[in-house]
Amino acid sequence: MAFSLLTENRGRVAVITLTGELDASVAGQLRDAVDQVSHTEVERLVLDMTNLDYMASAGLRGLVFAKQKMGGVDIYIVGAHDAVLETIEMTGFHHSVFMLDTYDPTVIEVF
Repeated sequence: MAFSLLTENRGRVAVITLTGELDASVAGQLRDAVDQVSHTEVERLVLDMTNLDYMASAGLRGLVFAKQKMGGVDIYIVGAHDAVLETIEMTGFHHSVFMLDTYDPTVIEVF
């Protein structure tokens, strides 16, 4: 499936929805989206991976970039499937973010 990315702002929460396969050929799109979000007044960044089928190491580097670029902003990874989750867990990156099965506004949007 082709990769696509959608960014939306929900007040103090930015949501980047990732669909398809995140590999080296499209990882720059994620970095660009994170860079744009970093210039806004958000307190939380959600990376919705519900429809992300595959993530290569370049995608993982994009997550690390997000963590560094966003500074003290809490990052939530939502809906990561087993293959994507395994990539995140193998590196220990799951310890640096909040992992949720589904988007839960009672957790994410409460300040």
